[in-house]
Amino acid sequence: MITLKSEREIMLMQEAGKILAECHKEIASRIKPGVTTLEINSFVEEFLKKHNATPEQKGYKGYEYATCASINDEICHGFPRNNPLSDGDIVTIDMVVNYKGGLADSAWTYAVGTVSEEVKKLMQVTETSLYKGIEQALVGNRLGDIGHAIQSYAEAEGFSVVRDFTGHGIGPTLHEEPQILHFGNPGRGIRLREGMVITIEPMINQGVWGSKMDSNGWTARTVDGKLSAQYEHTLAISSNGPLILTKQ
Repeated sequence: MITLKSEREIMLMQEAGKILAECHKEIASRIKPGVTTLEINSFVEEFLKKHNATPEQKGYKGYEYATCASINDEICHGFPRNNPLSDGDIVTIDMVVNYKGGLADSAWTYAVGTVSEEVKKLMQVTETSLYKGIEQALVGNRLGDIGHAIQSYAEAEGFSVVRDFTGHGIGPTLHEEPQILHFGNPGRGIRLREGMVITIEPMINQGVWGSKMDSNGWTARTVDGKLSAQYEHTLAISSNGPLILTKQ
């Protein structure tokens, strides 16, 4: 069932989004060679605690961490770890913030040190594809309009769009209907209505779009070992256009 959020609920989710965005800004200054994603995870826990917020995914279906930290060929749901990041790596930090019951979800891919021009292009195309999708998040449009905008742009740039993981509705629980596909046909799918709050979170691969799961049952990675990037915002559908709740 799709729930429509009240103005009060959206304002509370926006407050959570502000905390989340500030946390990502702090993470950006900390990502460098030699840092571990477990250190980043500890920083996030302390940051949220200082802001009277909590990491919503910690404990979700047994997940143990405040963040997901996906490195290089990991598509999503990578575990924070003690291995130091290396120059040339990319790492996606994904987190969900709960502030007084309002939820916000955002992922961002960071370059570690100096990355190649090819990797910079992957990151740029992935971030742009997110905003191509957001541009279609208008009252009266359909979910297929979002997916088509992302897919057509990313594939024209020579990359592939992961099919196995999607965006979703959010609030008051972490994952709600509808699923937000990052591929598809325009004019198809559920029509967007004012008050819907969703995440758009394209995962874009250098190689083929297929994924495989690690033995931990959480982490997905590319089947060909090539890199994957992801950018995600939480947004509300409004009569004035998409309202990005996690805007940095």
